[in-house]
Amino acid sequence: MIYDNYGRPVLNLRISVTQKCDKHCPYCHREGETNPSTLMTVDEIVRIVRIAISLGVSRVKLTGGEPLLRKEIVEIVGGINGLEGLTDLSMTTNGTHLKGLAKDLKKAGLSRVNVSLPTLDPDVYSSLMGGDLQDAINGVRAAVEAGLHPVKVNMLVLKNVNDGEIDRMIEFAAETGTILQLIELEPINLSKGYYERYHLGLGEIAQKLEKFASETRVRKYMQKRRVYTLPKVKVEVIRPIENTEFCANCTRLRVTSDGKLKPCLMRKDNLVDILAPMRNGADDKKLTAIFLEAVKKRQPYYRATQTSKLTA
Repeated sequence: MIYDNYGRPVLNLRISVTQKCDKHCPYCHREGETNPSTLMTVDEIVRIVRIAISLGVSRVKLTGGEPLLRKEIVEIVGGINGLEGLTDLSMTTNGTHLKGLAKDLKKAGLSRVNVSLPTLDPDVYSSLMGGDLQDAINGVRAAVEAGLHPVKVNMLVLKNVNDGEIDRMIEFAAETGTILQLIELEPINLSKGYYERYHLGLGEIAQKLEKFASETRVRKYMQKRRVYTLPKVKVEVIRPIENTEFCANCTRLRVTSDGKLKPCLMRKDNLVDILAPMRNGADDKKLTAIFLEAVKKRQPYYRATQTSKLTA
């Protein structure tokens, strides 16, 4: 296992396999990535994961864009799944293509999926994301049926847009056998005006869930997020901005779709290029050194922000 300079272990690798998407969600942070210059091949993705696993990383999440738009997505899953030392392989998706791919992804080795579903109102869905809500619902059900367990439904909560649907989303998760994740809006790749208009702190909602939960569990290596066990469903609350524990307990390293190691979602000034050296013939020893360089650049974002304010 490897640790950064703040004693945080690096356990999870998030890999953007494409920045293409068939939705137009105005709040999408695109994993903090803008204007990719190239695209990693299947073999390059698998090689980067193999290097990460050799250093103790065991959990991998495929992201985007929309990863299911990558035509080789089943091949990518199969290649990563074949690596010794991997313990979990998951994906974040809008779910609209899962109906036709869920079984193949499960067979190739995908463990589970997170489906972005902010609303159950067809009109709100069309306005926020574009397309047909039913395609996403069918995708959720197909993932459950295929055995991609657990299926998590990601509800990004927006003030005066979908915050009145939380109870309905809890019922949907209970009915489908999924886990509901309530997510606080992040100010990444967003205008200040949009963030201020739609951001809603989830503290009050978390307090309400606490009252009805039979058990509350803290996920130590997932930013100490809390999981509330309700009578028929589990609900997770993700509060990345107002909760400094999110940074203090972050175990993630990201890989952009154009092959750059990204130590922090919130920053663009400390990326480390691993793809160019790979294409220029770097051996595994050199790539390992590059990976360790990126780990050393990991710094809790809230700490950097506080330091900046103190020295300004």
